[in-house]
Order: sequence, then structure tokens, then C-alpha cells
Amino acid sequence: MLTLMGTLNSPYTRKVRLMLLENNILHKFVIDLPRDIDSKIAKFNPLKRIPVLILEDGTCIFDSPVITDYIDSISESDLIPKDIFNRMLVKRWEAIADGIMDAAVQIRIERDRKIEQQDQLLIDKYNDAISLALSFLDHELHSKTFCHGSRITLADLALISAIIYLDFRQPERNWREQYPNIKLWYGHIYSRDSIQDSLLVCV
Repeated sequence: MLTLMGTLNSPYTRKVRLMLLENNILHKFVIDLPRDIDSKIAKFNPLKRIPVLILEDGTCIFDSPVITDYIDSISESDLIPKDIFNRMLVKRWEAIADGIMDAAVQIRIERDRKIEQQDQLLIDKYNDAISLALSFLDHELHSKTFCHGSRITLADLALISAIIYLDFRQPERNWREQYPNIKLWYGHIYSRDSIQDSLLVCV
């Protein structure tokens, strides 16, 4: 059985969990917070980052884009298209969604510092990056039910993971008013079983 190591609220972990759930791949989910003193993650990823997917033979796969590619390779679904051009377009969505996650995580890290030690210019830089990315994606989603093509792909799973994380860490961000196409897409995709299952253990 595959073992996935990560945390409940990590957007990168959620993206991988959604890939596993959408493909009905049996796996064990082990919660490991890298900053905890008893974290075991360094034994499986020298970078001490999550998520990590551990194969039955002990092989460890990281980071999340590599894991999503691996899951796609062992599944019969087409969450990542096989032809190179459409594959590139879906992976581009993943890259932008991951960039939103990266920026949001960096803001969270900066805000965890004492107020006098926070770099507001850095926070503003990352917030601007998130806003630009959301504007780009809102334009791309015009009149679309899914991010790419006529059915769900990794693009949707990556973006919903980023948006859920924004709601969790930046509830003050008024993205629903600013990005109506993302709002419509979100309303359609959020009720999907895999996404709801991923929220059951969210704290």
C-alpha cells in the first residue's frame, strides 16, 4: 500500500490526496508536521518538506508535482492528458496554483514572526503575486466549467487546493467578489466527493 505523509491543511498534500482519491488508489495517510520536534519527515525527504509518497518498496517520491506525475502513471484516468500539448497546459495550471500556494505559505511564515520583525514589503510582494495569478486564472476560466477541457483534470485539483488554503489562511481576501469566474467554477467543483472527503479531517 502507498503511504502519503503530510498535514491536513497543507495545500500541496491536499492536491496529492485529491489525485489519490479521484483515482480510487488505496493509501495510508500519515500526518507529519515537519516543524514538530518528533517529525519523521527527514528520514524520507532530506529537504524536510511535505508531502512525501512512500511506495511499497520503500522508494520515496517528492515534491508534489513529481508525486502527481507518478500517480498519473499508475492510474487509468486521464487527470493529466497524455498528449504533450494538453499535458503542458494542465501542468501550467498546476504550476500557477502551486505558485499561489507558495506565496500564501510565505505570507503565513512572515506573519508568524513578531510584528516588529515582519517584512511588510515582502508580504505585499507575495499578496500582489497571488492577486495577479488569480486575475490571470479568472480570465482563463471565462465561460468554463473546468479549468481544462470538458472534464476534471489535475488543473482543477491543484486550483481548488490553492483556493481552500487561501480561505483557511487568508479569510479576509475577498476573492469571490473580485474573481466571478473563479467563484462560478468553485461552486461547481467544491461539492465533488473527493474534495468533500479531503475536508472531513480538516481542522
